[in-house]
Amino acid sequence: MKLTHEILTPEQQQSLMAALKSRFEQNMKRHPDLEWEKIHLKIEADPGKMGSLFEMERTGGEPDVVGYDTETDRYIFMDCSAESPSGRRSICYDRKAMDSRKEAKPANNAMDMADSMGVEILTGEQYRYLQTFGKFDTKTSSWIQTPAEIRALGGALFADFRYGQVFIYHNGAQSWYGARGFRGCISI
Repeated sequence: MKLTHEILTPEQQQSLMAALKSRFEQNMKRHPDLEWEKIHLKIEADPGKMGSLFEMERTGGEPDVVGYDTETDRYIFMDCSAESPSGRRSICYDRKAMDSRKEAKPANNAMDMADSMGVEILTGEQYRYLQTFGKFDTKTSSWIQTPAEIRALGGALFADFRYGQVFIYHNGAQSWYGARGFRGCISI
């Protein structure tokens, strides 16, 4: 994994932690039994993961804690922006799809961006779980992890929330739209 961001300055760290704490406190329904101080210590202890959270925040993801894995003692963060993160839109699914385009190539692709940020693209199951906390992607859509057998045939999956339901669709992996990005997940 090659991260595109540098080690954060003290000012960036302070700004990130203030944003995360504020979002945590304003959205307690996402994590009713968790304590900010424990999460704060975990983040501070892992500068690489802090950098990943910074990239999630910088690109419009509004990361927040949505769970805690007792087996691994790790907190789960997902992008909780109302719409697909604005700094990660107009991209196709992966490098192979991007390279296959003869013209009108997007500037980037979801899989490479996620890798450079140190996050994973949400699975369909994770996407449905995120939707239990609100209505996300009512005007946009987000690429989700695609099974190898679908990707081998040139397709990729994306999801959104319409008509009170989560929909998972397919598209050519090389397609890209101004309203489609991806949501990331990271455990700390």
